[in-house]
Amino acid sequence: MFGFDSGRAVERLGRNVKAPVRVVLWDGRHFAFSDSPSATLRVKHPAAAAALRRPNLLNLAEAYIAGDIDFEGDIGAAIRTAEAFSRSTGEGLFTRPGPRSALHSRRVDRKAIAHHYDVSNAFYALWLDARMVYSCAYFRTEADTLAAAQVQKLDHICRKLRLEPGDRFLDVGCGWGALAMHAARAYGVNATGITLSENQHRLANERIRAAGLQDRCRVLLEDYRDHRGTYDRVASVGMFEHVGLKNLPMYFQCIRGLLREGGVFLNHGITAANTGNHSVGLGAGEFIDRYIFPAGELPHLHLVVKDMSDADFEVHDVECLRPHYAKTLSHWSANFEARLPEVVAASNERVARTWRLYLAGCAYAIEQRWVSIHQVLATRQTRPGRSEMPLTRDWMYR
Repeated sequence: MFGFDSGRAVERLGRNVKAPVRVVLWDGRHFAFSDSPSATLRVKHPAAAAALRRPNLLNLAEAYIAGDIDFEGDIGAAIRTAEAFSRSTGEGLFTRPGPRSALHSRRVDRKAIAHHYDVSNAFYALWLDARMVYSCAYFRTEADTLAAAQVQKLDHICRKLRLEPGDRFLDVGCGWGALAMHAARAYGVNATGITLSENQHRLANERIRAAGLQDRCRVLLEDYRDHRGTYDRVASVGMFEHVGLKNLPMYFQCIRGLLREGGVFLNHGITAANTGNHSVGLGAGEFIDRYIFPAGELPHLHLVVKDMSDADFEVHDVECLRPHYAKTLSHWSANFEARLPEVVAASNERVARTWRLYLAGCAYAIEQRWVSIHQVLATRQTRPGRSEMPLTRDWMYR
């Protein structure tokens, strides 16, 4: 009876869904959802078929992570199929708000960062570029390699900030130190990075010493709320997604307090696509919150600009990098796929399955405009008078 119901559930999906996939049940029955499927979804036992009765991206992902469902072939096709299955039944189309009241104490935030970033340095090194830049790259041509595009992103940020030799530069949420090191080496600044990840802190400082940059570059294990100092330039790249919507005003006030008058701040981060709902639908938002970024929250661009303005920042430039992030994530996902056995060895089967879905799913979500990403450039301009910023934007793209 259970098998019959499962077959009917798949047949019902087949009437409503056209997707490049073939579904194979544990008893050998198979169902093609297109004339030329590029992926095979294998349901490994009767209980696993529950995910196909009322599918959404969360329960399909959990079935895969648990090993109840497997797939072979193109992971992009599997992600597109999962979305099509979810939409066919209406499951997850009405989204719940994200964890907007999530507690963002220092202890909670440190634990969340450890969950995401302290898998292992070897794990990340397998699919990132050699500099281990874990944020959106900047592609000047379609043919750019990931490594080249990441250097171009570092330069793009440094040019926007108008870094000059001797500047005091702070990178908030510095990862493995790539931006701080590049700014110190190529632009002659005195660079400081801060992170909550112990793995990142350790490897970043090892890399700084190996490069001979320790006299003008350092990475501290520190919460942004606790850091003290005065800087000419501040960047925050891929970090404010961890801050929490309620904490954004305080976050921007903290940054403002670290900048001298006229100092320049660049905030680079993922943003929500929908002004009224800060979660991703179809169960994707719940998957990311549960397995990838605990307590992560995405503000819409309008909220970012509002809260920056309320903190007395003068916003000068906003740039959408969504197409660049779609390409970046596609590169990461392809690298992950190419080295999957090594990824499993550097973590474990469950972690590898989770991240496999995350990277391919995020590439698809960014491409589909479920979320976006923006760089917002501003100055601490609290007193009347002429801004230090040039009159045109030519300097950004020179």
